[in-house]
Amino acid sequence: MYGKMKMEVIRMYDYIKGMVAGIGANYIVIDNNGLGFKIFTPNPFAFQEETEEKIYIHHIVKEEEFSFYGFKSLEERDLFLRLISVKGLGAKMAMPMLASGSVAGIIDAIDRENILYLKKFPKIGDKVARQIILDLKGKLTQSETPTSSNFDELVSVLESLGYKNADIKKILPKIDANKEIEQQIKDALKLLLK
Repeated sequence: MYGKMKMEVIRMYDYIKGMVAGIGANYIVIDNNGLGFKIFTPNPFAFQEETEEKIYIHHIVKEEEFSFYGFKSLEERDLFLRLISVKGLGAKMAMPMLASGSVAGIIDAIDRENILYLKKFPKIGDKVARQIILDLKGKLTQSETPTSSNFDELVSVLESLGYKNADIKKILPKIDANKEIEQQIKDALKLLLK
């Protein structure tokens, strides 16, 4: 009975929307209707206190852990879920990877079997790097990593400037979803003009 209930709890939450009430070294606190949710996140300082945020979450419920892991974009969360599915790689090892590497960079390293790139992340040794490549190579194409809704406005702006949707989709994985729209537009235009 408990095991069945545990699975339902894990699938229950998709995102939390609320005010950023606090920022810690590896987490933020989101105030949602008077409840403070402590959410571990790769880049807590990408958030600002007293701003409303929508955080895509993954809820881990184990005997020794009851935690929320949160991400600014769906693509970050999807990569996190793929990483923690790798044997020997848990949430506490996957979070620093997302904190210091881009989604596109990590996927590229896996597909190119770039062990040195993967080993630059904390606690990722030769064995775990090889296991990541073994488990995920070829399974993390950019098209399988959904574009965050954060990019809807960017796509609209670029299309209004006359760029083709196919060209826009090619450069989206290289754009930082955490940046302001103005900076995203500048970055996108640089890539499209290359």
